[in-house]
Amino acid sequence: MAVDLARELVPDGLWKIVAPLIPPFRPRQQGGGTVPVADRKVFTAVVYVLSSGCAWRYLPPTFGTSPSTAHRRFTTWTKAGLWRRLHRAVLDELGARGKLDWTSAIIDAASVRAKRGAR
Repeated sequence: MAVDLARELVPDGLWKIVAPLIPPFRPRQQGGGTVPVADRKVFTAVVYVLSSGCAWRYLPPTFGTSPSTAHRRFTTWTKAGLWRRLHRAVLDELGARGKLDWTSAIIDAASVRAKRGAR
């Protein structure tokens, strides 16, 4: 994988925030498999899939991880609440640097329940 793409997708500053939040790797219950892939490689591959819209099965091999490994870790990390914690950590970091502007905000109405017959 081109180093520039990896650093563009997951710059060192972002990785510094992400790394402590990633749950420790646990081998699959059925055993076997290969040597674990580094978390940063897998995280970068996941970011690529999520930001590009690429299907997991078409993940380029240049990321250094298989599509099944990337998807499995994505699922594990999702169940562990990584994305919620990462979102909060990034907001905290930006807030500490004074780089958040809360004078305007957007609310995603798609996640708000609409009451039947409400006006």
